[in-house]
Amino acid sequence: MTQSPTVSEHSAAQPSPVEAEILRLSRDEPALGQAAVAERLRQAGLPISPSGVRYIWQKHGLETAVKRLRALAGSSGEGLAALTDTQRGLLERGALTARLVRGASSREAGDAVDQPIDRRQVILNAAAELFAEQGYDRSSIRDIARKVGLLPGSVYHYFSSKDELYLAVHGEGFRRLTAAVTAAIGETSDPWERLMRACEVHVGGIATGSPVDRVTGHNLAMIRHHGLFAKIRPVREAYENIYRELIDALPLAPGTDRTLLRLLLLSGMNWVYIWYREGRRSPKEIADAMVDMLRHGVERAP
Repeated sequence: MTQSPTVSEHSAAQPSPVEAEILRLSRDEPALGQAAVAERLRQAGLPISPSGVRYIWQKHGLETAVKRLRALAGSSGEGLAALTDTQRGLLERGALTARLVRGASSREAGDAVDQPIDRRQVILNAAAELFAEQGYDRSSIRDIARKVGLLPGSVYHYFSSKDELYLAVHGEGFRRLTAAVTAAIGETSDPWERLMRACEVHVGGIATGSPVDRVTGHNLAMIRHHGLFAKIRPVREAYENIYRELIDALPLAPGTDRTLLRLLLLSGMNWVYIWYREGRRSPKEIADAMVDMLRHGVERAP
């Protein structure tokens, strides 16, 4: 089995200025498409057509985003750790494609890994990363397009507005959370254990999950876009209904306000988005401590 050549190995043959710049962008921004690379070079005074960019990529075995990402990981000395969440997501999708064609010849499977990436998903992941890092208001379609190496018009081909993109991020995030929580609580019948497992999934997603997971946990009302919040409410309430049922099943003291308890728990977990820092408690430990305090209280016994 041949190894994917690294970008540094490709550039060792003293390429022309145009070729050198294409290889540099392959290393620095491997998700850029050929049209975006051609535009970057044109702005730098190095005119070349998109097909010319693809020719150079093919010459060096870098004609797909997956191949360029492999080259970047191989040349960094850090492997996959050198890639961003979005870049690792691209490679994971390539691996998934390979598994879907399992049973075909190894040559066919290898080709399938290098099929074009789902651009809508790439845009969605990049948007979530920006929303998580700098918020909804400070993220523009132009910023999102630049992050994935597209022109703004290409983003609008998949999402008609930033609002639609933000709603899509939340929709996917709540679907993921719902599926993961449902699977986790299905493994036990004990009501407190079920609540604890649900909280472990929720806090884990917010603290260390993908940008989509982190944005989903963040309270949209904090950015005062009540119209967007209203549009997200149906999927949010469907998810919160899981916690409503979990808390309704708990053996609590008479008179306990179960609605207030649910809101308190969800608000506390969502706030982890703000203060969590890796290195002290793990997300699982945080979730377990929250549920334990609800169950046993924190007042010292007399």
